[in-house]
Amino acid sequence: MANSWWEIQVLCDPTLEDSIFWRLGEFGSRGTASEFHGYSSLVRGYLPQSQAKMLDLAALALWLRQDALCMGLAPPAMQWNLIDEEDWASSWKVHWQPQNIGDRFLIHPAWLPLPEHTDRVLMKLEPGVAFGTGDHATTQLCLEALEMRLGDLAIAEAESTEPLVLADIGCGSGILSVGALLLGAAKVYAVDTDPLAVQSTLENRELNAIEGDRLVAAEGSVERIIELIEAPVDGILCNILAEVIIDLIPAMSQIAKPSTWGILSGILLDQAKLVADTLEENDWIVAALWKRGEWCCLNIRRS
Repeated sequence: MANSWWEIQVLCDPTLEDSIFWRLGEFGSRGTASEFHGYSSLVRGYLPQSQAKMLDLAALALWLRQDALCMGLAPPAMQWNLIDEEDWASSWKVHWQPQNIGDRFLIHPAWLPLPEHTDRVLMKLEPGVAFGTGDHATTQLCLEALEMRLGDLAIAEAESTEPLVLADIGCGSGILSVGALLLGAAKVYAVDTDPLAVQSTLENRELNAIEGDRLVAAEGSVERIIELIEAPVDGILCNILAEVIIDLIPAMSQIAKPSTWGILSGILLDQAKLVADTLEENDWIVAALWKRGEWCCLNIRRS
């Protein structure tokens, strides 16, 4: 079957949902969604047929089984099948519905009718093939941390003449960048090593009627932000993998000033100490650690 996609279905204990999202992302899934199926969760992931062979899928099933056993939970049931390319996006979109996150955000799929009334900050999102729909615990933790940081932005702006400028490293769909701007940040520099993620961020910028000069998206990493910024940023957002964050921490200091804060996630609880130790070695302090399931979010500041 030419131009086909793997549809991976995983029936699991709801406690395993976040780790399965992470595994699917690591495996290369271009879209993920979940729904309740009785007392279990049914997680779906999609990736091009050319990206994985049958033995790769079998290995993924073993990883998921091992993850469950390590957590003392029943192994999930995984199955897969091929679907036509034109069907893959609609297949996972069917299961992605509007979602309230934190006290303020409403993440709304761009293809659904808008609600007539809402008191929440409405973010329209078309993730395309990029990570970041609001389903994953790490994205939720970051958005909630942004709420806390920017909730009193009006007061902060009254005390300062400087606009709030942020950097989003590993921007994915741009969900954190857009969220920050909707909460009142003046400007975000967003970077990702995946050009498809950069394109997704730009598309979501347009969907939310954000001016082009307020959200600058480019391919690359911290070194690209160094080239783009005119002065150190006020805050750093980074929701990727712990191993990558550890490698980036020394470079993050080059875009920071004494008052810079950061929100880091994509970190498993058992990885938090290693990340925190690396931060301290580079003159950062972990001000707070928030957790959800086996994932955590570090709120950091300069020491």
